Amino acid sequence: MLRENIQNALKEAMKNKDTLSTNAIRMIIAGQKEKDVDARGKGKPQAEDADLLAMMQTMIKQRRESIEMFIKGGRADLAEKEEAEIKIIERFLPKQLSPDEVDAAVKAAIAETGAASMKDMGKVMAELRTKYAGQMDFGAVSGMIKSLLG
Repeated sequence: MLRENIQNALKEAMKNKDTLSTNAIRMIIAGQKEKDVDARGKGKPQAEDADLLAMMQTMIKQRRESIEMFIKGGRADLAEKEEAEIKIIERFLPKQLSPDEVDAAVKAAIAETGAASMKDMGKVMAELRTKYAGQMDFGAVSGMIKSLLG
């Protein structure tokens, strides 16, 4: 379904001659193809949706970092372009969990996996990635898990 949505969005953007959207969606598709090649190397026919969602979250994170640098460098025009690309990428991500929902999900995952120490952090992260792919920032979540388990 995700792949189909991306392809349909590309067709729509091209029909509407929306260059920014077309370019951003093509970047997503290029990343998707890269993930598919990686998956085939691991014996899978194609990348799973969770892998694609994680890739898109990484794309958003990279753009946010670029925005900070562009603003510091006095390039508001480039920062605006990056912000517009973020909005386009976010269209394909599921609704993000609120901070309270993330907190509850992390605590539930710790309880479900029986995690008791930092050694169990991988189990907790795997559980969260399975259930909430694309719905939370796993970089921030890892810090939360460390503080709860540490």
